[in-house]
Amino acid sequence: MAKILLVEDDKDLAENVEDWLKHETYVVEVAHTAELASELLATFYYDLLILDWNLPGLSGIDLIKTYRANGGLTSVLMITGKETIKDKEVGLDAGADDYLTKPFHLRELSARVRALLRRPRNTHAAVLTGGDIALDTATRQVTRGGQPIDLMPKEYALLEFFLRHPNQVFAQEAIIDHLWHSEKGVGVETVRTNIMRLRKKIDGDSEDSLIKNLRGHGYKLELPGK
Repeated sequence: MAKILLVEDDKDLAENVEDWLKHETYVVEVAHTAELASELLATFYYDLLILDWNLPGLSGIDLIKTYRANGGLTSVLMITGKETIKDKEVGLDAGADDYLTKPFHLRELSARVRALLRRPRNTHAAVLTGGDIALDTATRQVTRGGQPIDLMPKEYALLEFFLRHPNQVFAQEAIIDHLWHSEKGVGVETVRTNIMRLRKKIDGDSEDSLIKNLRGHGYKLELPGK
């Protein structure tokens, strides 16, 4: 199941594209600014970035230039109302892999997404480890002690987030901002429920969970020696 980051400031368009891609079984996260997208790209692995050119503040072109300069290799589909050959050259030269002009049909978007995802996986995909837990960001497979663990998308995202930030404490509000930033009606109970489910799956028979709850402060993944 491919994981896509959609960066689009038009909230109606972003919602339509998000719903369409989720219907096609992709995991989709949405950012409405380049600044938030930059934070997400630095924290999580994505199989594809769908990026609007015209964004408030930092533009999509600025974002992709910085991302490529920092070694980011995820494929990028640029979407924009700019349609001249010169504009397309600017977008592709900045680091985009494909270019889709607005307005576009969602079926064409799907075709371009499939084409980009068929390309060989980028070499920056890594296996994150914590103790005997291994999370493969390329295959999205999780194991503990070599035994596979079946996680739901949000459980996987939580584990990936904690593995990228071992021994750091995150308030529930910060976790919501990172993992549910584009979803409405999400509260601290959603975080508690998903962490409880994740604990049951990764802790097995152990009575001592790797994910610690520091009352009044938040949660952290406690790994000795890190």
